Amino acid sequence: MTDHAPLVDQFQRRITYLRMSVTDRCDLRCAYCMPERMTFLPRKDVLSLEELHDLALGFIDRGITKIRLTGGEPLVRRDMMELVHALGRKVGDGLDELTLTTNGTRLAEFAEDLFAFGVRRINVSLDTLDRETFARLARRDSLPQVLEGLAAAKAAGLKVKLNTVALKGLNEDHIPEVVAWAHGQGFDSTLIEVMPLGEVEEDRFDHYLPLLAVREKLEQRWTLTPSEHRTGGPARYFDVAETGGRLGLITPLTNNFCEGCNRIRVTATGQLFACLGGNERVDLRAALRSADPDAALTEALDVAMKIKPARHHFAIDKPGAAPALPRHMSMTGG
Repeated sequence: MTDHAPLVDQFQRRITYLRMSVTDRCDLRCAYCMPERMTFLPRKDVLSLEELHDLALGFIDRGITKIRLTGGEPLVRRDMMELVHALGRKVGDGLDELTLTTNGTRLAEFAEDLFAFGVRRINVSLDTLDRETFARLARRDSLPQVLEGLAAAKAAGLKVKLNTVALKGLNEDHIPEVVAWAHGQGFDSTLIEVMPLGEVEEDRFDHYLPLLAVREKLEQRWTLTPSEHRTGGPARYFDVAETGGRLGLITPLTNNFCEGCNRIRVTATGQLFACLGGNERVDLRAALRSADPDAALTEALDVAMKIKPARHHFAIDKPGAAPALPRHMSMTGG
């Protein structure tokens, strides 16, 4: 890269956190995330391993200190661990942390390698511990594989945070059990409001559950004390006295968290979205495949800083409404 200037947007927010999707494909079909008959990208449209690596190095040169690999499900990509191995070498050399978000179905196979290649912390999506509910939500009976993967991650020394999407009428009664189990395992637990991204079969309004209501219910059972803990992400954390664990709440709808945003997202096709909840984007794939990739990438990242909006405009406020954005979370990168 020819320009080592840090990434600072028009609101003087320093961008240090990149969420980079390596694939839009997933081996689950979570009902709130995508339709059962999901159409995935042609492989030719997806960035190659070399392009993903070059892109990551370009971001590190511009001051990105944390990279989270996402999908889809990142571990379904065949050459994924080669990328982890290559980027793991940058930890301590420009990169403070390399991590990933996974659904856990393939963790049993890869947990030891992830740790060996420099990953120390992962996020795992888990919405319920009830096998029947899991199968209904994910449309796949994969809970045993996820639990096996979580055990392997723990054994490998990976620090785990469980992400649970709160869904009215589907898993709201299971949330205390998931939190208690996570804390019993030594895992952090984070609850997330459902996000209006992409068309799905069910109306998200029917299952939208504000976390304020969830918190009130949990406080009838436990003592929640606001925590000073910060990870650089949007969660607000609480210490749970009775479990000894930490609980995070991510509230894009009921409590906007954009003021301190430090992150950008890149899709598996190299589209940089300056905001998860916006359409502002620049085409990094075109830059990478241009005659002068370094200069083109520098220019594209500068443009991204100029177009990053002040905040997202997510809302789920009436039945039957179209999603805030037509693209699915699996396309943007979780």
